[in-house]
Amino acid sequence: MLTTDFLQISDLLTPEQRLIAQSVKEFTEKEIKPVIEDFAQRAAFPVHLVRKFGEMGVFGPTIPAEYGGGGLDYISYGLMCQEIERGDSGMRSTVSVQGSLVMWPIFAFGTEEQKLKYLPQLASGALLGCFGLTEPDYGSNPAGMASRLAKTEGGYILSGSKIWISNAPYADIAVVWARNDEGKVQGIIVERGMDGFSTPEIHRKWSLRASATGELVFDNVFIPEENLFPGGVGMKAPLQCLDKARFGIAWGAIGAALDCYETAVRYASERIQFDKPIAAFQLTQKKLAEMLTEITKAQLLAWRLGTLMNEGRATAAQISMAKRNNVAMALNVARESRQILGAMGISGDYPIMRHMTNLESVITYEGTHDIHLLILGAEITGMQAFK
Repeated sequence: MLTTDFLQISDLLTPEQRLIAQSVKEFTEKEIKPVIEDFAQRAAFPVHLVRKFGEMGVFGPTIPAEYGGGGLDYISYGLMCQEIERGDSGMRSTVSVQGSLVMWPIFAFGTEEQKLKYLPQLASGALLGCFGLTEPDYGSNPAGMASRLAKTEGGYILSGSKIWISNAPYADIAVVWARNDEGKVQGIIVERGMDGFSTPEIHRKWSLRASATGELVFDNVFIPEENLFPGGVGMKAPLQCLDKARFGIAWGAIGAALDCYETAVRYASERIQFDKPIAAFQLTQKKLAEMLTEITKAQLLAWRLGTLMNEGRATAAQISMAKRNNVAMALNVARESRQILGAMGISGDYPIMRHMTNLESVITYEGTHDIHLLILGAEITGMQAFK
């Protein structure tokens, strides 16, 4: 019997949350899965999905309705991420960047004018955004950033660059972090078309091939005063954004694991070797049983974290635990599922190899597997091992 809700976790959800999960799952089956293999093989970004994501309400679902968001809770947002990542990690990246790393900082740190100008258009998919924190020389240590924001008449001059930026080649706006004249990290909004601002695409990727990844290059870009976040000062601000995105990743990775697991169960039930389905062999059953166990543990972890997020009690360390555990779980499930499919596991006729290579990026971005371990270690011991 194929089940991916072994402990009936759906009983812990509200009727609205269950409806949201089912609706987004149906959207993924209809709009993402039929086309995603082709886009991944061609290393092309399905731009047409941006507007469809907006219509589905998956951009900024926790943002208040008065700004175009859904006004939903965090478990609903997590379920959306889970169901979209059943289709592809790159598509969930597009969604979580837009909602957690672009819309949320505008809502949390921006002016009322910025909220009214950008949020409704971002929510609808009329605008696509990206988030600029990582630099060529500063990844796990973003506090060392070299990008600079120098005061000038009427605004600021932005110089520097960012790298490995999801959505960058197609983004209409970028939420960017740079050091101001006082040496403090400052959040700003950079708009496409500003002189000196370019977004070259990164090619030759083996992972997240259907996701658009690029650089942000700032060649003395003039930023008007009204594009600064009055509340977005200090490293704490971008890290708060990352916490929101990491929460979505913790849920999304479960979706990739579910798609791999369900594919493996179906294949094992149909593939005949030695006169019986390979699902009848002990080693296959061992793999499937362990996969389902780990998926179930991850579901419980994500649900509990979502409850804490809704109550405003979730900590950065708790989010790190969930992101680290659930992505590693999904990657292991993908690898075990690939083995069950044998040679067919590497074929584009099945989604497993695409999920596996995608997850190699997910386990690295927005805090590597090891960095999240050290965040937990610091929480446990009170001593930071990375300083």
